[in-house]
Amino acid sequence: MNEKFEQSKTDGAHLQLSRMVGDWEGTTRVWFDPAKLEDESPISGTMRLILDGRFIMHEYKSKFGEEPITGMAIYGYHLDLQKFQCAWIDSFHNGSAIMFSEGKRGDQNLNILGSYSYVTPEMEQHWGWRTTIELITDSEMVITAYNVSPEGGETKATETVYKKVQ
Repeated sequence: MNEKFEQSKTDGAHLQLSRMVGDWEGTTRVWFDPAKLEDESPISGTMRLILDGRFIMHEYKSKFGEEPITGMAIYGYHLDLQKFQCAWIDSFHNGSAIMFSEGKRGDQNLNILGSYSYVTPEMEQHWGWRTTIELITDSEMVITAYNVSPEGGETKATETVYKKVQ
């Protein structure tokens, strides 16, 4: 594992994760209905490597309307499975749940899929949540999340456009 990991930090997925380190500011947008932008708010976040570069932790603060939002995601790359993975918590989107997501084997893009349940007294539905992270340059990043309906259709749910401030 050490040789694979050291190589990945030099020219692989772990190098890709390390490029996201820094303090970021930008705008986050939320849609409940794809035809109507529900909210657009400032966001600030910090990304730092943890456990000797095995993972990157993203901590952020934003708001929805006047409601404050805080969240945290830990991203990593499972060398044996060749998949990006994430554990995500958030005070707005997740309630008291932890969402675990992972990518497809061999996908070199940070494109991960998790799931959540929508529960009311009348029904229980299981939805997907696909997140992509695109590092445009070393100082610009776009994080986009899509709701995936039980039938498989995708609609944009959130988009965060970040600029590195440090």
